[in-house]
Order: sequence, then C-alpha cells, then structure tokens
Amino acid sequence: MDDKLAIASNPFALMMDPAAVIAAMEGSDRLGRLQRRICKPLDKPALGHASDETALYDHAIDDSPELPD
Repeated sequence: MDDKLAIASNPFALMMDPAAVIAAMEGSDRLGRLQRRICKPLDKPALGHASDETALYDHAIDDSPELPD
C-alpha cells in the first residue's frame, strides 16, 4: 500500500500531519463535487420579539430561586 494512501486512510495519522489532511482534501473527487453555498444565519434579524408580558414572565422565572430536587 502506498504511504500517502495509508496516511490518508488513517484518521489518527491525519491528525498528526495537517499538510497530509490538506493534500487529501485537495485530491478528493467527492469533496470537489460538493455543492458550495455560504449560509450566514446570524446575519438575519430576529424573527420576532416576545411581548412585554412574556418577557416579564421569562425574567421572573429566570430570577426565581431554584427548587431543591
């Protein structure tokens, strides 16, 4: 078995050799065929805000002491 193939097929050896990881990724046909898209879910505004009454209730629950088990 080829040394590079042996390293690429062993995940523990790959952790010790980052250059081999990048080489394996660049040489992977399966990774090359993946569709790419950038998702930025945190860039979108919040879908809605809780009503004042709900927010007050949530804060009261959060601030209350915990009950023993």
